[in-house]
Amino acid sequence: MTDRPKPGSPAPVDHIDLLLDDDLRAFRHEVRAFLSTAVPAETRQRVDNGYVATKSEVVAFLRILATKGWVAPGWPREHGGPGWTQLQRFVFNIELARSGAPTVPPFGTSMVGPVIYTFGTDEQKARYLPGILSGEDFWCQGFSEPGAGSDLASLRSRAEDKGDHYLLNGQKIWTSKAHYADRIFLLARTDEAERKQHGISFFVLDMDTPGIEVKPIISIDMNHSLNEVFFTDVKIPRDGLVGERGRGWNYAKFLLGNERTGITNVGRCRNQIERLKRLARARGLASDGAFLTELARVEADLTAMEITEIRLLSAGPGAPSAMIGPSILKLQSAQIQQTLQAMIVSALGPMAAARGPEFTDAFDDLDGLPPGFFDGAVGEYLFGRAASIYGGTNQIQRDILAKMALDKRT
Repeated sequence: MTDRPKPGSPAPVDHIDLLLDDDLRAFRHEVRAFLSTAVPAETRQRVDNGYVATKSEVVAFLRILATKGWVAPGWPREHGGPGWTQLQRFVFNIELARSGAPTVPPFGTSMVGPVIYTFGTDEQKARYLPGILSGEDFWCQGFSEPGAGSDLASLRSRAEDKGDHYLLNGQKIWTSKAHYADRIFLLARTDEAERKQHGISFFVLDMDTPGIEVKPIISIDMNHSLNEVFFTDVKIPRDGLVGERGRGWNYAKFLLGNERTGITNVGRCRNQIERLKRLARARGLASDGAFLTELARVEADLTAMEITEIRLLSAGPGAPSAMIGPSILKLQSAQIQQTLQAMIVSALGPMAAARGPEFTDAFDDLDGLPPGFFDGAVGEYLFGRAASIYGGTNQIQRDILAKMALDKRT
């Protein structure tokens, strides 16, 4: 694993500190000190080695975060959040990833929570927000459908108004963590309209509602994180409608804007850079010009992306760059993450196939690498193929950037 300071020791200074003011540096040290003892060593090692944290590990970590009021870093104080600035959230996300902490599920904190406290009723806020802040309620997102992925407005799930309830029928796909979610937020068509973006509504409901069936999708890393979700005559209470009927597309755009912030995964990428440097020394790659050139290039790209993210966040949400910033960051971060994962697998060679202690124990002393250093590398590489798909494909991001650039010229 990458070297980390012992609990209570001074936080090391790195290049990011040069881009932050004194208050943000102090905040960063506070977060780093807290996380040094907040994550159990076993969990930290598993996450650092490329494994996805279990639900029990995530729940335990959320409870610890809840004691600090840090579960939902993007929420304002009036809704139970810490009221942090965007730059504070940026620093917090970096430190989370660098610490080997379990990933905080974004579906409640970054997606449906802001929709509810912005557009929901007081009753909906009182019912749903406390469970998100305490880490007790897990949510999943019901957006994509067969034939309606990047073209989400083509969705076919339908919620028919039955007076005292809506009757939902349809199917969702690629639904992350639906197999252990307590609640789901989804889009369904409630009205016919000339434009397909109109007539879509935003709903929330419990996953144990009769008529909901979840089927697993096993991805190429052989893990179960994705699912199909089928809805057959599912009754959604009237108070399951969030905001105004037929305005779900507006709420979805609001939500996706939140989804595409904090997606750069800078902290994890920094850890992977350090891992590659250690691999270069241990595997005799320190004199390989092609490898070192590629490593220098991706490190420079990562630093440029960090600086760009800080610049965009400093400009504020009302700046012209706020329209294209998320697409720039999403596109670049997907490329950087996939490059780093591919380089690690290549540098490890046959050791990359090791997965689990029964395999890694055989390599304990090989090339001076510590036990488990290479565990999970292939799994992370395979799962990382999706980085250029989820949150808006690379092709879609390029289309957005091209359209913005061409519109400015006309």
